[in-house]
Amino acid sequence: MDLLHTALDTLNAIGLEKVFLLLMAPVFAVCMAAEAWHLARRGRQTYSFGQVSTNIVLALSHAVTDGLAWALVLGLFHTLYRHRLFEIPASGWSLLLLVVLQDFFYYWFHRGSHRIRWMWASHVTHHSSETMNLATALRQSLTYPLSGMWLFWLPLAWIGFQPETVVLVVAISLAYQFFVHTESIRKLPGWVEAVFNTPSHHRVHHARNAQYIDRNYAGVLIIWDKLFGTYVAETEAPEYGIVRQIHSRNPLVMMFHEWRDLFRDFARPGPLSVRLKHAWAPPEWVRPGA
Repeated sequence: MDLLHTALDTLNAIGLEKVFLLLMAPVFAVCMAAEAWHLARRGRQTYSFGQVSTNIVLALSHAVTDGLAWALVLGLFHTLYRHRLFEIPASGWSLLLLVVLQDFFYYWFHRGSHRIRWMWASHVTHHSSETMNLATALRQSLTYPLSGMWLFWLPLAWIGFQPETVVLVVAISLAYQFFVHTESIRKLPGWVEAVFNTPSHHRVHHARNAQYIDRNYAGVLIIWDKLFGTYVAETEAPEYGIVRQIHSRNPLVMMFHEWRDLFRDFARPGPLSVRLKHAWAPPEWVRPGA
């Protein structure tokens, strides 16, 4: 009976997430169309049919594997929830607390996705765009479940938040982040820039300028970057993309080129312990003697 309840709860959680994203899809489409029109009027168009089509393919493939991943791992979330540390009543305050805690764990997931190569192999897809507009937010990889994104939300269930609500809050956080992928909004009021992740902060994050690399990991709140020393203000025009640009619109190349290079490094001659270090070392780490 417990297994049946877990299966039903899993379907409910995935359904809530997908319904929310389906409801948001027209909003995303309208916003992208409005931004493309705005940029065309200003003679600064960064949208192209090829770019948008590729990003949509990447987004859809990510959505499919994301749903499959939740179906496979949500039972583990329910197991932790049954052994939860606290009884947290459903209320507006508990939902706000969940949003803040989820954002805290997102910061560490995002930071890990830049500083641990196994995780970077998935996240690099998102950073491969050499332009910055709302469509860039759609550029995702189907390999996030493999690199362990879901692990970072497990503590939320153990603390005492219902897994279904955790899944929904993760989706809400990602929806918020769609709107910070733009050059059309320069700066927001000072108090907003001080507390929240904004387009200005996120442009820094997507830039390959030396002083901007691996900065501003925020999801919704920029306060984590300020607390943990990874915040940098936007002071010069960002140059977008990754250090080793791939210059490809092939979704398969975008999603798997870093995995290919990682496994190629695993296979190179040398002690096993040194070869495996490529998995958890930073992306720029070079094996001694290489």
